[in-house]
Amino acid sequence: MPKLKPGTIIPSKDEDATIKAGIAADPDTVELDAQWFAQAKPASEVFASDTYEALIAMKRPRGRPKAEETKVFTAIRLDAEIVDTFKATGKGWQTRINNALKEWLKTHPAA
Repeated sequence: MPKLKPGTIIPSKDEDATIKAGIAADPDTVELDAQWFAQAKPASEVFASDTYEALIAMKRPRGRPKAEETKVFTAIRLDAEIVDTFKATGKGWQTRINNALKEWLKTHPAA
């Protein structure tokens, strides 16, 4: 048996039997077999091209949207007082530190 996430509820044998009986009694439920998969076609072949393109356009990419300007990951040691002060300002504190450093660079150009 695979490892389950905490809080996962497993149906009892009686509950499982009831669920399976409900599935078997549903006329719209069909178990897909090898023959069905052999005859299956990609959506691009089934839908009209404009419908297929609209479906693809609706698909959202996974993860966070890509930023126009990416940042470089680095580890930096700062005084606890600085980190605590910025964290106290709430979410986005790292961005505010980044902005503060940008402002500092305007008055302290690199040599």
